Amino acid sequence: MSGKKYSDATERFDRQKFHEPAEAVGLVKDLASANFDEAVDIAVGLGVDPRKADQMVRGTVALPSGTGGDVRVAVFAQGDLAAEATEAGADLVGAEDLAERIEGGFTEFDLAIATPDMMPLVGKLGRVLGPRGLMPNPKSGTVTTEIAKAVGEFKGGKVEYRTDKYGNVQLAIGKTSFDATDLVANFTAVMDEIERARPASTKGRYIKKVTVSSTMGPGVKVDPSRLGTE
Repeated sequence: MSGKKYSDATERFDRQKFHEPAEAVGLVKDLASANFDEAVDIAVGLGVDPRKADQMVRGTVALPSGTGGDVRVAVFAQGDLAAEATEAGADLVGAEDLAERIEGGFTEFDLAIATPDMMPLVGKLGRVLGPRGLMPNPKSGTVTTEIAKAVGEFKGGKVEYRTDKYGNVQLAIGKTSFDATDLVANFTAVMDEIERARPASTKGRYIKKVTVSSTMGPGVKVDPSRLGTE
Protein backbone atom coordinates (compact mmCIF):
# COMPACT_ATOMS: atom_id res chain seq x y z
CA MET A 1 0.00 0.00 0.00
CA SER A 2 1.41 3.38 -0.99
CA GLY A 3 1.85 6.13 1.57
CA LYS A 4 -1.24 7.88 0.22
CA LYS A 5 -3.36 4.72 0.32
CA TYR A 6 -2.23 4.04 3.89
CA SER A 7 -2.99 7.63 4.89
CA ASP A 8 -6.42 7.43 3.26
CA ALA A 9 -7.14 4.18 5.09
CA THR A 10 -6.25 5.66 8.48
CA GLU A 11 -8.67 8.52 7.86
CA ARG A 12 -11.57 6.16 7.21
CA PHE A 13 -11.85 5.00 10.83
CA ASP A 14 -11.03 6.12 14.37
CA ARG A 15 -7.64 4.56 15.15
CA GLN A 16 -8.10 5.14 18.87
CA LYS A 17 -11.44 3.33 19.10
CA PHE A 18 -11.66 -0.21 20.45
CA HIS A 19 -13.78 -2.65 18.46
CA GLU A 20 -15.41 -6.02 18.94
CA PRO A 21 -13.56 -8.79 17.04
CA ALA A 22 -16.14 -9.11 14.23
CA GLU A 23 -16.22 -5.35 13.73
CA ALA A 24 -12.41 -5.14 13.71
CA VAL A 25 -12.05 -7.93 11.15
CA GLY A 26 -14.67 -6.30 8.94
CA LEU A 27 -12.76 -3.03 9.06
CA VAL A 28 -9.49 -4.73 8.14
CA LYS A 29 -11.15 -6.30 5.08
CA ASP A 30 -12.73 -2.99 4.06
CA LEU A 31 -9.47 -1.06 4.45
CA ALA A 32 -7.31 -3.49 2.45
CA SER A 33 -6.52 -1.99 -0.94
CA ALA A 34 -3.31 -3.65 -2.12
CA ASN A 35 -3.31 -5.40 -5.50
CA PHE A 36 -2.69 -8.80 -3.90
CA ASP A 37 -4.46 -10.97 -1.34
CA GLU A 38 -3.05 -9.53 1.88
CA ALA A 39 -2.51 -11.59 5.00
CA VAL A 40 -4.58 -10.69 8.05
CA ASP A 41 -2.39 -10.53 11.15
CA ILE A 42 -3.13 -10.46 14.85
CA ALA A 43 -0.77 -8.89 17.38
CA VAL A 44 -1.33 -9.55 21.08
CA GLY A 45 0.60 -7.69 23.78
CA LEU A 46 0.92 -9.81 26.91
CA GLY A 47 1.72 -8.87 30.49
CA VAL A 48 4.62 -11.31 30.74
CA ASP A 49 8.39 -11.06 31.08
CA PRO A 50 9.82 -13.32 28.32
CA ARG A 51 13.26 -13.11 29.98
CA LYS A 52 11.87 -15.45 32.63
CA ALA A 53 11.65 -19.03 31.40
CA ASP A 54 8.37 -19.66 33.22
CA GLN A 55 6.74 -16.70 31.45
CA MET A 56 7.62 -17.64 27.88
CA VAL A 57 4.30 -18.20 26.11
CA ARG A 58 4.56 -20.59 23.17
CA GLY A 59 2.67 -23.43 21.57
CA THR A 60 0.51 -24.27 18.58
CA VAL A 61 -3.05 -23.54 17.55
CA ALA A 62 -5.19 -25.15 14.87
CA LEU A 63 -6.87 -22.46 12.78
CA PRO A 64 -10.34 -23.82 11.93
CA SER A 65 -10.46 -21.85 8.68
CA GLY A 66 -6.86 -22.61 7.69
CA THR A 67 -4.15 -20.08 6.86
CA GLY A 68 -4.91 -19.48 3.21
CA GLY A 69 -1.28 -20.08 2.34
CA ASP A 70 0.99 -22.93 1.34
CA VAL A 71 3.11 -23.91 4.35
CA ARG A 72 6.49 -25.34 3.32
CA VAL A 73 7.46 -28.05 5.80
CA ALA A 74 10.96 -29.51 6.23
CA VAL A 75 11.30 -32.82 8.06
CA PHE A 76 14.39 -34.36 9.65
CA ALA A 77 13.81 -38.12 9.64
CA GLN A 78 15.24 -41.39 8.38
CA GLY A 79 13.94 -44.72 7.15
CA ASP A 80 10.23 -45.44 7.43
CA LEU A 81 9.49 -42.13 9.14
CA ALA A 82 11.14 -40.25 6.28
CA ALA A 83 8.92 -42.16 3.87
CA GLU A 84 5.87 -41.25 6.00
CA ALA A 85 6.84 -37.58 5.88
CA THR A 86 7.12 -37.64 2.09
CA GLU A 87 3.79 -39.42 1.73
CA ALA A 88 2.13 -36.91 4.08
CA GLY A 89 3.20 -34.04 1.83
CA ALA A 90 6.40 -32.68 3.43
CA ASP A 91 8.25 -30.38 1.05
CA LEU A 92 11.74 -31.34 2.20
CA VAL A 93 12.80 -34.59 3.89
CA GLY A 94 16.30 -35.57 4.91
CA ALA A 95 18.91 -35.99 7.62
CA GLU A 96 22.60 -35.11 7.23
CA ASP A 97 21.98 -34.00 3.64
CA LEU A 98 19.25 -31.56 4.71
CA ALA A 99 21.39 -30.33 7.61
CA GLU A 100 24.27 -29.57 5.21
CA ARG A 101 21.98 -27.48 3.00
CA ILE A 102 20.74 -25.50 6.00
CA GLU A 103 24.28 -24.98 7.32
CA GLY A 104 25.01 -23.48 3.92
CA GLY A 105 22.24 -20.92 4.45
CA PHE A 106 19.21 -22.64 2.93
CA THR A 107 16.04 -21.67 4.84
CA GLU A 108 13.33 -21.74 2.17
CA PHE A 109 10.75 -23.39 4.40
CA ASP A 110 8.24 -22.16 6.98
CA LEU A 111 8.42 -24.94 9.56
CA ALA A 112 10.81 -27.70 10.61
CA ILE A 113 9.76 -31.00 12.18
CA ALA A 114 12.18 -33.59 13.55
CA THR A 115 12.04 -37.06 15.04
CA PRO A 116 13.61 -37.22 18.54
CA ASP A 117 16.64 -39.19 17.31
CA MET A 118 17.43 -36.39 14.84
CA MET A 119 17.69 -33.67 17.50
CA PRO A 120 21.45 -34.06 18.17
CA LEU A 121 21.94 -33.28 14.47
CA VAL A 122 19.31 -30.53 14.35
CA GLY A 123 20.67 -28.95 17.55
CA LYS A 124 23.88 -28.10 15.68
CA LEU A 125 21.81 -25.91 13.35
CA GLY A 126 20.68 -23.59 16.14
CA ARG A 127 22.72 -20.69 14.77
CA VAL A 128 20.66 -20.78 11.56
CA LEU A 129 17.28 -22.06 12.74
CA GLY A 130 17.02 -20.34 16.13
CA PRO A 131 16.96 -16.68 15.05
CA ARG A 132 14.36 -17.53 12.39
CA GLY A 133 12.05 -19.32 14.82
CA LEU A 134 12.48 -22.59 12.91
CA MET A 135 14.05 -24.79 15.60
CA PRO A 136 11.87 -27.88 16.29
CA ASN A 137 10.55 -28.02 19.85
CA PRO A 138 8.59 -30.71 21.73
CA LYS A 139 6.26 -28.07 23.24
CA SER A 140 5.08 -27.02 19.80
CA GLY A 141 4.66 -30.57 18.54
CA THR A 142 7.51 -30.28 16.05
CA VAL A 143 9.67 -32.93 17.74
CA THR A 144 7.65 -36.12 17.38
CA THR A 145 7.54 -39.68 16.12
CA GLU A 146 4.03 -39.05 14.73
CA ILE A 147 5.49 -37.49 11.61
CA ALA A 148 2.58 -38.01 9.21
CA LYS A 149 0.11 -36.55 11.71
CA ALA A 150 2.32 -33.52 12.40
CA VAL A 151 2.91 -32.79 8.71
CA GLY A 152 -0.81 -33.08 7.99
CA GLU A 153 -1.79 -30.77 10.85
CA PHE A 154 0.71 -28.04 10.02
CA LYS A 155 -0.11 -28.24 6.33
CA GLY A 156 -3.80 -28.05 7.22
CA GLY A 157 -3.76 -24.88 9.31
CA LYS A 158 -1.96 -25.60 12.56
CA VAL A 159 0.48 -22.77 13.35
CA GLU A 160 3.16 -22.10 15.93
CA TYR A 161 3.24 -19.00 18.10
CA ARG A 162 5.60 -17.62 20.72
CA THR A 163 6.23 -14.35 22.51
CA ASP A 164 8.97 -12.14 21.16
CA LYS A 165 11.43 -10.38 23.46
CA TYR A 166 8.86 -7.64 24.13
CA GLY A 167 6.10 -10.02 25.23
CA ASN A 168 4.13 -9.82 21.97
CA VAL A 169 2.61 -12.67 19.98
CA GLN A 170 2.13 -12.04 16.26
CA LEU A 171 0.79 -14.41 13.63
CA ALA A 172 -1.33 -14.53 10.51
CA ILE A 173 -4.95 -15.65 10.89
CA GLY A 174 -5.88 -15.77 7.21
CA LYS A 175 -6.22 -13.60 4.12
CA THR A 176 -8.34 -10.57 3.29
CA SER A 177 -10.18 -12.78 0.77
CA PHE A 178 -11.53 -14.91 3.66
CA ASP A 179 -15.12 -14.44 4.77
CA ALA A 180 -15.30 -12.35 7.93
CA THR A 181 -16.83 -15.28 9.82
CA ASP A 182 -13.81 -17.47 8.95
CA LEU A 183 -11.39 -14.79 10.14
CA VAL A 184 -13.34 -14.39 13.38
CA ALA A 185 -13.22 -18.17 13.91
CA ASN A 186 -9.42 -18.13 13.53
CA PHE A 187 -9.13 -15.02 15.72
CA THR A 188 -11.16 -16.72 18.46
CA ALA A 189 -9.08 -19.91 18.25
CA VAL A 190 -5.87 -17.91 18.69
CA MET A 191 -7.16 -15.90 21.64
CA ASP A 192 -8.55 -19.01 23.36
CA GLU A 193 -5.20 -20.76 22.96
CA ILE A 194 -3.20 -17.78 24.26
CA GLU A 195 -5.45 -17.63 27.31
CA ARG A 196 -5.05 -21.37 27.84
CA ALA A 197 -1.26 -20.92 27.77
CA ARG A 198 -1.30 -18.21 30.45
CA PRO A 199 1.71 -18.80 32.75
CA ALA A 200 0.80 -19.48 36.38
CA SER A 201 3.45 -16.98 37.50
CA THR A 202 1.91 -14.06 35.59
CA LYS A 203 0.70 -11.23 37.81
CA GLY A 204 -1.82 -8.55 36.92
CA ARG A 205 -3.37 -8.02 33.53
CA TYR A 206 -2.41 -10.77 31.09
CA ILE A 207 -3.84 -9.61 27.75
CA LYS A 208 -2.87 -5.94 27.51
CA LYS A 209 -3.62 -5.07 23.89
CA VAL A 210 -4.88 -6.70 20.72
CA THR A 211 -4.76 -5.36 17.17
CA VAL A 212 -5.60 -6.84 13.78
CA SER A 213 -4.32 -5.55 10.45
CA SER A 214 -3.71 -6.54 6.86
CA THR A 215 -0.19 -6.78 5.46
CA MET A 216 -0.19 -3.23 4.16
CA GLY A 217 -2.97 -1.72 6.25
CA PRO A 218 -3.22 0.11 9.58
CA GLY A 219 -3.81 -1.67 12.87
CA VAL A 220 -7.37 -1.86 14.20
CA LYS A 221 -7.68 -2.08 17.98
CA VAL A 222 -9.74 -4.83 19.60
CA ASP A 223 -11.22 -4.33 23.05
CA PRO A 224 -9.62 -6.99 25.33
CA SER A 225 -12.59 -6.76 27.69
CA ARG A 226 -14.86 -8.13 24.94
CA LEU A 227 -12.83 -11.26 24.32
CA GLY A 228 -14.15 -13.30 27.19
CA THR A 229 -10.57 -13.93 28.31
CA GLU A 230 -10.06 -11.23 30.90
